Amino acid sequence: MFILRLHFRFIMAVSSLVWHSPFGHHWPLSRLQIRWQRKALSLWIKKEGTGSLTREAYIMPSIRWSISHLKRGLHATQIHRQEVMLTSERYGVQRLPFAHVSSTDLSFFEHLMPGRVITDLDELKPFNVDWLKSVRGCSKVLLKPRTTAEISEILRYCNERNLAVNPQGGNTGLVGGSVPVFDEIILSTALMNQVISFDNVSGILVCQAGCVLENLNQYLEQLDFIMPLDLGAKGSCHIGGNAATNAGGLRLLRYGSLRGTVLGLEVVLADGSILNCLASLRKDNTGYDLKQLFIGSEGTLGVITAVSILCPRKPKAVNLAFLGCPGFSQVLRTFTTCKGMLGEILSAYEFMDNKCMKLVEQHLKLANPVAETSGSNSAHDEEKLSHFLERVMASDLVVEGTLASEDKKIKALWALRERITEALTYDGFVYKYDISLPVEKLYDLVTDMRARLGRNAKNVVGYGHLGDGNLHLNITAESYSHSLLEAIEPYVYEWTSQYHGSISAEHGLGFKKKHYIYYSKPQEAVLLMQQFKALLDPKGILNPYKTLPVKAV
Repeated sequence: MFILRLHFRFIMAVSSLVWHSPFGHHWPLSRLQIRWQRKALSLWIKKEGTGSLTREAYIMPSIRWSISHLKRGLHATQIHRQEVMLTSERYGVQRLPFAHVSSTDLSFFEHLMPGRVITDLDELKPFNVDWLKSVRGCSKVLLKPRTTAEISEILRYCNERNLAVNPQGGNTGLVGGSVPVFDEIILSTALMNQVISFDNVSGILVCQAGCVLENLNQYLEQLDFIMPLDLGAKGSCHIGGNAATNAGGLRLLRYGSLRGTVLGLEVVLADGSILNCLASLRKDNTGYDLKQLFIGSEGTLGVITAVSILCPRKPKAVNLAFLGCPGFSQVLRTFTTCKGMLGEILSAYEFMDNKCMKLVEQHLKLANPVAETSGSNSAHDEEKLSHFLERVMASDLVVEGTLASEDKKIKALWALRERITEALTYDGFVYKYDISLPVEKLYDLVTDMRARLGRNAKNVVGYGHLGDGNLHLNITAESYSHSLLEAIEPYVYEWTSQYHGSISAEHGLGFKKKHYIYYSKPQEAVLLMQQFKALLDPKGILNPYKTLPVKAV
């Protein structure tokens, strides 16, 4: 069973979203069709300690989770109290010949930023470990600058001293790119969290890189705008980190990638020089578009300190359909129908398989939706949605589902999708793969991996952004297993390359995937990237061991 999620955003030109997701308990389709417009959203809630089910009118308290909330919760479980093996030991990495931080260095930093130089080992622990608890460094220094000028001074000094630096935003990355491998100085943008300006005519926002994505969205919503991207990690991730990793997320189908919505960047280079390309123009065709070098560079070419980004108007109303399909072929046919009938109002089309839903139920005690709700403010969009639903139900593409238009109920449904990553962390050690493929091949990789791994894996699940051909393949085991990793890699990358896909659709390469870049990029392209790196960071101090394989001498 697959679950569809259809998101319909209503403004002058309406947008919508589709999701694929499994339902354990549901009404028959005929009842769904008859009562689609008038029933309130209901959820089956499992009572604590019993196998019985009770039906209540929208009971899902505190469902609006963010990564910052989950971090605290995850630390309370036994699996997350276990010490994470050092990255250098697990992967056999050799430290490059960078200098070690001295007392003189600490004095310089303390003089530059009094009270914002952290050396306490307990305080440093969460900055040394990724939130998945899969990689760990051993940095002894955390710096918290507030201004671009301070970052400039830090990098100028570190470049002269040959001190390696690990830029860090919200530390929500999934490929080990946001934490040190050895003792690199952690440069946090957490205190660079100010909005610089917003133009409510053009919709252009300029802000510091440390602004949290969810905070920016809340700020904009008060002005009738929204951010052009939305992520499960929005409660912790920083906009600078989003740009540095070219984060995709849930709104890409409607608003495009950050390569299109980011209009300008301010970046500090390795030698401390400030590159001010913080344009607030939608059209600027003067020379090379330098900002594109830094979008997706994962902090290896420079430290992003400010962002100019184009923000769309806030939708006046949103409808979200959460639909169940019997198989992936029906998911694809529903998508084709959806694009044809809802093209201008479709904002996202997400899918998750039945195993994902079971993990969310098992580990997070969330429940499957069983009824429907309504509340569209647009007769035009309501009519389009009604015709679409009638079509897919009559053709047996969809066998069950629920519809929501009220904000709280939409967020409750979205939580089922956004919290899959959290549920997976409770299932054991997670091997994560972020793949883009032709949509017709998207789920074949999941079924192939299940057959290949058999009982060696605890769970093999697939979910993601079907609207832009992005699969999140996740494999869990009771604990880390090198033999299981060898069974997965490089097979998963060879499979992806065979169908001309990308081994990283939106997460980046970071530390974990840099050696596999050749499955997606030709040698000539990688060589040119290495030349850019050597030009902008000749000593290699910025986020070493990440993104690119070491250039052969």
